[in-house]
Amino acid sequence: MLPIVALIGRPNVGKSTLFNRLTGTRDAIVADVPGVTRDRQYGYGTLGPVPCVVIDTGGVVENATGIDVQMRIQAERAIAEADRLVFLLDARSGLTNQDGFVAETLRRSGKPLLLAINKAEGLDAPVALTDFHSLGLGEPIAISASRGDNTLKLMERVLEGFEATDMSAPDERNSIRIAIIGRPNVGKSTLVNRLIGEERVIASDVPGTTRDSILVPFARDGREFLLIDTAGVRRKSKIDDAIESESVGKTLQAIGEAHVVVFVADAHDTIGEQDASVLGIALARGRALLIAVNKWDGIAPEQRDTIRRQLDLKLDFVPFAPVHMISARHGTGVGELIAAAIRAYDAAMREIPTPALTRAMERAMEAHQPPLSGGRRIKLRYAHQGGRNPPRIIIHGSQASRVPAAYTRYLANFFRREFDLFASPVSVEFRSDANPFDRRTRPTPRGKRGERRPDRS
Repeated sequence: MLPIVALIGRPNVGKSTLFNRLTGTRDAIVADVPGVTRDRQYGYGTLGPVPCVVIDTGGVVENATGIDVQMRIQAERAIAEADRLVFLLDARSGLTNQDGFVAETLRRSGKPLLLAINKAEGLDAPVALTDFHSLGLGEPIAISASRGDNTLKLMERVLEGFEATDMSAPDERNSIRIAIIGRPNVGKSTLVNRLIGEERVIASDVPGTTRDSILVPFARDGREFLLIDTAGVRRKSKIDDAIESESVGKTLQAIGEAHVVVFVADAHDTIGEQDASVLGIALARGRALLIAVNKWDGIAPEQRDTIRRQLDLKLDFVPFAPVHMISARHGTGVGELIAAAIRAYDAAMREIPTPALTRAMERAMEAHQPPLSGGRRIKLRYAHQGGRNPPRIIIHGSQASRVPAAYTRYLANFFRREFDLFASPVSVEFRSDANPFDRRTRPTPRGKRGERRPDRS
């Protein structure tokens, strides 16, 4: 097992900046505003003598109220889970009463810890460290998480005693990456907690609780998964916060990195243009799509009928996306949802032989011939696979570039049925054969020295 290192401290001391430095990523949102990080964020540390798991946590405050209480609970769980603790403090602010409270919390844990005094660039290190010796928690080290000063030295001390033998970060390339998206407060975090069977991310009735895209690995039925809990996406006109804007950017990034996207809607609300916009983002990236209508338990029959009509009307542009009625809080329908995600992943990543694709195309043409173009019948000759996630099929033929959109959709649906491309948008592209009598497709004649002559036609 890899050693686990938790970054602990009061708000706004630079824990997320250090997390990004240690993992070599930008997975954690960084801002000069306290309370940006709320959930535990996990990453694979690559800086130091051995690989490790790094946990970024929300700020620990003494008189916590509201969301701060849950942030503190998340930090306490990270402390309990960790092998080593890094207590991060701010050299420029000096020692505060909040730091003293955090120190008592860490002292009670009994875990090995190291004091890292951040934001020490440009300061006289011995002077900057003077106040922090009074905590009685060992020799502090002055670092700069933003510049990387002394961060390698920090990790060498933190990971001292761990052996490098057979220690490597798990390979996530074989994991099914599932992004959970939707508007704020539809139950995305509750669904993540239900899927993994623990309170892994903060779930609250307050919109905008999740700000980062939180990565949550888990295993089920012999398959490895990486869940990505995302911030709720709102219309641009509603986003007036720089942190929320970056949160939305993280959500779009999560969609791009996912194999399967689960779009969560609220059965108590309406399906509107905003939902269609969020789902359209995932469709544009070509991801396999599942629709989960959450909070379905206890809904009146007339409201259920209303939701079904709205799904048919507002989300008709993704007819291939299966709809699951679930209750993330009570677990209703969640098992079927994960089974559908596995099936969707297998479909999105399926390799289809060229002969099988060509035969399927021929059957499709026998059932429904391509239309005429300019009085001539469009002839499609063969098909081959051009990519996966989404399945991309390239068809060659004469006048193939003139195939109308309606026939393209017909072929995409035919291929989806033939090869069980469940829940996936199928991309069908056309390549027209070169016409030897068309001057535009002839090789350009060369001059005496081999240079190409300009085409002046």
